[in-house]
Amino acid sequence: MITNEYFRDYRKKIGFTTQNDAKIFLGAKDIVPGVDFEYMKLLNERLIKIFATINQAISPEIKADDIGDFCRNNITDVFEIMKSNDIIKQLNNQGRRPEQVYFSWMRGYASANFFLKSLSLIFGVDLSKMQLIGDDDFKKVETFQRTAKADLEIAVPNNKRIRIEMQSGFTGINDIKQHKVLEAKRTYEQFKVPTMAIHYDLYNGQVAFLRLDAIKESDMNWITRQQMEGQTVFNIDQNYFTWKLTEPPVSFDLMGKELL
Repeated sequence: MITNEYFRDYRKKIGFTTQNDAKIFLGAKDIVPGVDFEYMKLLNERLIKIFATINQAISPEIKADDIGDFCRNNITDVFEIMKSNDIIKQLNNQGRRPEQVYFSWMRGYASANFFLKSLSLIFGVDLSKMQLIGDDDFKKVETFQRTAKADLEIAVPNNKRIRIEMQSGFTGINDIKQHKVLEAKRTYEQFKVPTMAIHYDLYNGQVAFLRLDAIKESDMNWITRQQMEGQTVFNIDQNYFTWKLTEPPVSFDLMGKELL
């Protein structure tokens, strides 16, 4: 008769006293592949090409003055810092290779910096006065993270403060993760500071504006996204997209006070 005791004895014979250790060994889960830096070189080249290509297509008002300089400061130099601090090989997310995690993170990071110029025009705020409050840090693995906290906090007319959650999409699927909305609601309840998401859909060349803390739990746009491990997300309706990237940005005053 085959029993659980037999299973335990068998695993002991092959050298394991716990089920988990046996699973790790038999599945080779303890063998971590080294970082493929040749692959990463190609990824960085593609990142540079992505932003150079976008820079050619968008409205002149929001283009990078020197796209080569931008890519050095926001892609090449950041990569070298991460590499020298031994961060890249420690990146992981649902089993994805670190190179892929890096590429996804870097696209978002570079995109946020690339479109800061557009925010300064939209809100009429000097770039130097935009307060960075996000938690990204590419120098130490302990603080290299993406939390729910918004990226920027700026002052708008009437001395109101507003937090900005900058997002970028590259596939035509435009979602906001649930924890971003919950953090926005918490921030408004605690500090009375609203949070606006500005979502740059770089696949379709359009930008959406929506106030995160005003999204209702009962909104029909809440969905379960199977491609994101079944996460609950807020799908951004097309009606929120009001700016074409090929046209000059509209100032905040002209967008409609209902955003605040």
